[in-house]
Amino acid sequence: MTSTPDAVRARAAAVFDLDARLPERVFRELADEAVFCEFDLLLTPDAWPALSALARLHGDRQVDLLVVEADGVAGPALSLSVEATPDDYWTEVGFDSGREPLESVTIAARTVALTGPSGSWGCWGERDSEVAVVRGFPDETARHDWHVRYGPCVDAAGALASWLPQVFGNRCIPGAYAAEMAANYGAPRRNRGSSVQ
Repeated sequence: MTSTPDAVRARAAAVFDLDARLPERVFRELADEAVFCEFDLLLTPDAWPALSALARLHGDRQVDLLVVEADGVAGPALSLSVEATPDDYWTEVGFDSGREPLESVTIAARTVALTGPSGSWGCWGERDSEVAVVRGFPDETARHDWHVRYGPCVDAAGALASWLPQVFGNRCIPGAYAAEMAANYGAPRRNRGSSVQ
């Protein structure tokens, strides 16, 4: 099952604010506590089982990927069946001798948005901040189980403490940046008692 590039872009635009960048709020409606993963892993075969599992969790039969911003490639949009293999995913996004490096999504993409037809989940990744942010877990148990099975992942506090300082050259993260990231991606107030690290 595949979709046209226009359909993939339209679904991504419904889930994400395609003009926003972290720490701004990139998800339009999804507001559950975010899970952060490494951007470098998002566009590798290792990420595919986690992405397809999240799609299946919402009854989606495909995963849509939109390259929002890139060096070289002109904003490709693709969809892949949840029945696809990690190798199939790599064929779509990876690099091989048959293409120029900047034709490869995994090399050229600077910002990507992944979701499914349900619009109930999403994964936003940015090379500049070196993180991918996942939202759309139906409940805390599903979030925890996905995290345990497909980690390494952290919550917003963990990303601010351990991953993002490297982006800032191991300097202190600016207070306004940290506050906005925590406000936009931390646990909703009613769930502050529980977190995944």
